[in-house]
Order: sequence, then structure tokens, then C-alpha cells
Amino acid sequence: MKQIEIFEITSPCIGVCQSGPSGYCLGCFRSRDERLHWTKLDQDVQSKIIKVCAIRKKRLATTKQKPANEPKKPLQNDFFD
Repeated sequence: MKQIEIFEITSPCIGVCQSGPSGYCLGCFRSRDERLHWTKLDQDVQSKIIKVCAIRKKRLATTKQKPANEPKKPLQNDFFD
């Protein structure tokens, strides 16, 4: 059974509005198309986008933590090793 949304789903924009290297907004983690067409999407799609954005944010947080915990390895071994 599908749950009916009583209230309009508001945009997750927090006013940062800068794209990162992956193409997602650094503030809300939406793609360019998701930001551009937000007002034209139905609430079911908007809800799915918000869930995906939470996953993107979590994934970015875990990738930022990995280099700090692991010692940096050289990309290439020294010639004489």
C-alpha cells in the first residue's frame, strides 16, 4: 500500500549550490537534472531523490574518513626497492 504524502515535499537545498567533482551539489547532493526539474517531479520521485541524496552524503563521508585512517601508500614503488 502506498502512503499518501499530506504535505508538499520541500526542496532539500541548503543554499550552498556548488557542484563537486562528481557533479552533485555539495549542499544537497542532488544532480543537476534533479535540481533543475525538482518542482516538476511528483512527490514519489522527490521522496526517492531525497533517499538517494542521503546515501550519496553518507558515501562521501565514509570516503573522506578512509584516507585519514589509513597510512598513505606511494602510487609507485621506488625504483631501487
